[in-house]
Amino acid sequence: MPLVKRNIEPRHLCRGALPDGVTSELECVTNSTLAAIIKQLGSLSRHAEDIFGELFNEANSFYMRMNSLQERVDLLVIKVTQLDSTVEEVSLQDINMRKAFKSSTVQNQQVVSRNSIPNPVMEMYQRCDKPPPLNILTPYRDDKKDGLKFYTDPSYFFNLWKEKMLQATEDKRKEKRRQKVKAGEQAHGQQQSHVNRKVLVCFQEQRLVEDSTREVKKVRKARNRRLEWNMMAYDKEFRPDNRFSPSPYHMASSEGSLSPDNRQKYNNYWVLLRRCGNEDL
Repeated sequence: MPLVKRNIEPRHLCRGALPDGVTSELECVTNSTLAAIIKQLGSLSRHAEDIFGELFNEANSFYMRMNSLQERVDLLVIKVTQLDSTVEEVSLQDINMRKAFKSSTVQNQQVVSRNSIPNPVMEMYQRCDKPPPLNILTPYRDDKKDGLKFYTDPSYFFNLWKEKMLQATEDKRKEKRRQKVKAGEQAHGQQQSHVNRKVLVCFQEQRLVEDSTREVKKVRKARNRRLEWNMMAYDKEFRPDNRFSPSPYHMASSEGSLSPDNRQKYNNYWVLLRRCGNEDL
């Protein structure tokens, strides 16, 4: 909703009821219109005077600020012209040891306040209806709150802004604490992984040392039942005795050597044995 700063009154020149007993209505309307025009001119002149007054105050303030700035520039020019680089040598260490520049200019505060309200807005505020006297009910409240603030509270928006600022500050503090805890956990995790890696390397080295000093034992090959059953599927002359394990000595002669007839059978026997072994493996 826009706020009108200056309002020229009366806005309607010819609108109005005629009084009773008027003989010439046209003359009455003309006179009332001329009076309304004069009132408008008076209101316009008053607003014009107020506008020129504000312009004068702004120009005066601007002049004072420029005058103060010019004085500071003149002092700086004098100080700079007095410096001589051939006589005075200023080291970088001396420049760093000097205190930082601090301005003595006072910042404007409470720009939007009751004292800074323009005169037309203040007049409009004074013409407004007053709030109901709800403050007389404050002594009868159990929570001790001002009864008028339930109807109108000028400090509501300020309190709302203050709560948001405090909440934002608290959120930033929590975020910084969370990031600090997270960084600590990451550092602890990296340290723990480094320790675990060292322990694993030591364990592997110890295991290699133990493996190098350990004696290698020959393990007897397990008995293969499937191979035996496959051997029994062949002819009787190639089948060994069931009570003994397959051995080439079952086909040997009584002199302890293989006969020429059995030597060929012996070779065929080992060929078949190797083939069966390869199929099982």
